Amino acid sequence: MSAEVRMQKSEMISLRWKFLGLFIASILATAALLLIGYALASFLILVPGINAPFRWTVNGVGSVPVTAVAGIVLFPFCYYWISNPLIRRFERIESGLREIAEGRFDHVIPDAANDEAGSIAQGINRMTGEWSLYLQEIKAGLEEIAKGKFDHEIPVQEDSELGTIARSINQMTAQLRRSIREERIAEQTKNDLITGVSHDLRTPLTSILGFLELIEQDRYRDEVELRYYVDIAYDKTLSLRKLIDDLFEYTRINNGMPLQTAVLDMNGFIRQLAEEFVPTFEREGMLLRVDAEDGDLPVLADGDQLARAYENLIANALQYGKEGVYVDIRVASEDGQVVVQVANCGNPIPEADLPFIFDRFYRGDRSRSKETGGTGLGLAIAKSIIELHDGRILARSDRERTVFETQLPLHS
Repeated sequence: MSAEVRMQKSEMISLRWKFLGLFIASILATAALLLIGYALASFLILVPGINAPFRWTVNGVGSVPVTAVAGIVLFPFCYYWISNPLIRRFERIESGLREIAEGRFDHVIPDAANDEAGSIAQGINRMTGEWSLYLQEIKAGLEEIAKGKFDHEIPVQEDSELGTIARSINQMTAQLRRSIREERIAEQTKNDLITGVSHDLRTPLTSILGFLELIEQDRYRDEVELRYYVDIAYDKTLSLRKLIDDLFEYTRINNGMPLQTAVLDMNGFIRQLAEEFVPTFEREGMLLRVDAEDGDLPVLADGDQLARAYENLIANALQYGKEGVYVDIRVASEDGQVVVQVANCGNPIPEADLPFIFDRFYRGDRSRSKETGGTGLGLAIAKSIIELHDGRILARSDRERTVFETQLPLHS
């Protein structure tokens, strides 16, 4: 309970005693008037010529009934006369409260008396003054927000309804600020995507057009050179088609593609996927090794999409791990998660590139290597698919090995 509230309660109790005092004072005033009247009647009853009515009243009615009736008649007049100044002050307070109730918080109740009623009026004036100042502060804050200054915060007064309103306004502007930031990021993302796509489509297309122009203008020496130009144009066309396919897949996944989920054993799933890569690894003179713990490791997943994610991770390890000969896949359960690690022993990823390797079209030296012909979307697609399954993906790299690790919830 605040000191202001305690003070108001104390004043209300004091005011009750004051009204009791007014009641007692009215009784005493009535008694005093009755005594004066009694003394005056006693004097007049002795005056010849005018004492007949008084004698008849005293003898016929009695002095006690007359005094009682006179007291009943006089008491309301005495009470009104004594309490009227206080009542009028309370009427002014009531009128002021009506003004305040209509929203005019700058209204001042005029009462300078140094008593309980005056303290109540002063307390109301002080309270409405604080409200008025705080409302002005809230209004000024809203004007700043209306100007686009969404980082402006209105001071919050605790234990106050107006403070609750100010807090709600701050929360609203914070949410609006986040929405604007997200919209700007989305706009920048769209622009980056267009830039990346334009660059990666233009490069192979320029090569294709260049070699087709040589062929169309018969600028080749013999059939061997013609075949050479056609082969290059064909390879560039395949790269172009792969880029378009990857871009379509990435867009489809990030636009809320529905999953066809089923319970999947990750041990058998990874082993089967590894077997499909054996011929590719043999052609490159490399070896793919799988280390999986015994027993089933079930996850709830879309098998086709999950296969795409791990195919991208294994293909990435193959492309960039040729110096190390081996690519190792480890499957295990840890803390309610199915952990899959794909590791290669090739050149390490520079530390500056690690935070960005899952970004689409990231142009680190490794992720955009011209030798591998990568589209720059493989890891981004893998990340999107894993996160679509409520999982997470991360990477770490040092001189010995580069590891891509995924974590998927273990299905009970």
